[in-house]
Amino acid sequence: MKKVLYTFMLLFIGTASFAQEMPRTTILPEKKLRIRAIPRDGFSARTDVDSNVVIPYANVREEDVYYSKRIWREVDLTDTVNSVLNNDRYKLIQIFLDAIALEELTAYSPKDTAQGRVLEDDDSFKIALTPNEAMNLARGTTEGVIDENTGKLSEPTLRRLRPDEFSKYRIKEDWILDVKRAVFEPRIIGIAPMKMVEGNWQPVFWIYFDDAREILSTKRLQNPNNDASVMTYDDFFVRRLFTSTIVKETNPGNKSIMEIIGATDANDPRVIVESDRINQSLKDFEQRIWKY
Repeated sequence: MKKVLYTFMLLFIGTASFAQEMPRTTILPEKKLRIRAIPRDGFSARTDVDSNVVIPYANVREEDVYYSKRIWREVDLTDTVNSVLNNDRYKLIQIFLDAIALEELTAYSPKDTAQGRVLEDDDSFKIALTPNEAMNLARGTTEGVIDENTGKLSEPTLRRLRPDEFSKYRIKEDWILDVKRAVFEPRIIGIAPMKMVEGNWQPVFWIYFDDAREILSTKRLQNPNNDASVMTYDDFFVRRLFTSTIVKETNPGNKSIMEIIGATDANDPRVIVESDRINQSLKDFEQRIWKY
């Protein structure tokens, strides 16, 4: 019995010594890949503006409107202030055409074609255009060419779309005095891109402004005066940061300033004087209503 116990103790001591002499293996924790943050270009991440920031117009009841005046004005993109609407990243006309092509926005005919007749300019949003019809109006057509051999006139063909041709926009707006809120304010009703057709600037189609605001609010606009100012196309119009020229006000004959004066050129001094007079009359009215 003593021999067995002695043998067992020797084996135990030998095993313990062998275990102490074996090199220890250190198990390191699994090394995780370190993911670095995406570098920010400047002091903040520049992203598109969220579309949920559209502030709708306040509701106005007809009985609360003490004064109303409808005005049509034109925005010239060759003006330095308005040139931001024609920047290379987001051209206003391209925003409209893309939304129309995706059926996110409806374009309306600038002409009243009821009963097959092409009447005077119409901006009442009565006739909705299909995306193809709107795109065809934007592209325009070439004039037919007479074949020297047959003497026949060829069919007009669609031209290539040229966004730079749209260097003017017509704005239809209402100036209203809301006595309930004690506010005298303008509200844009519609916007129409314009292009030169047969020597005259003509609207291509009309866009209802309220329908376009959500889309315009997703497109960031570069503020040339302040890089820190986050501004969208919707802000640009609602805040009235554009410069423009009044071309028409409501009148019994429904005529433009040029038609009333009999001018053939929009740069006629008489047209400019009348436009300034209408603009000043709005300012004078606002001054009178708040004068105590």
